[in-house]
Amino acid sequence: MAEPTVLVVDDSPTVRKIVQMTLQREHIRVITAGDGLSALTSVADEMPALILLDIQLPRMDGYHICQIIRKNLQFRQIPIIMLSGKDGLFDKMRGRLAGSTEYLTKPFDSAELVLAFDAVVRRCPRFL
Repeated sequence: MAEPTVLVVDDSPTVRKIVQMTLQREHIRVITAGDGLSALTSVADEMPALILLDIQLPRMDGYHICQIIRKNLQFRQIPIIMLSGKDGLFDKMRGRLAGSTEYLTKPFDSAELVLAFDAVVRRCPRFL
């Protein structure tokens, strides 16, 4: 069986690399994007099984990207885990309203990332 593909969207090369290394240890193929427009291109080109999406991005924020994906019939079912340095209730609710499946607050460690990934897999197993 082919490895599932996860798109990691974050403007920090360090965060992208850490997430990539963590998920690759779990035998997950990872592609990355550093801004919103590149993320949308990657979604269209790769049809990832899951998207890890930072909220604060150059050119287009994560909320807007999430809304665009949710409005597209081809991509709307892709699970999205929002990543943010903000952990307030308002921020989490805004992520849910935009269409996120899960919300992970930065900084997070490898175990938290894998737990969030596993939670999404349990809810949306047909995508992975």
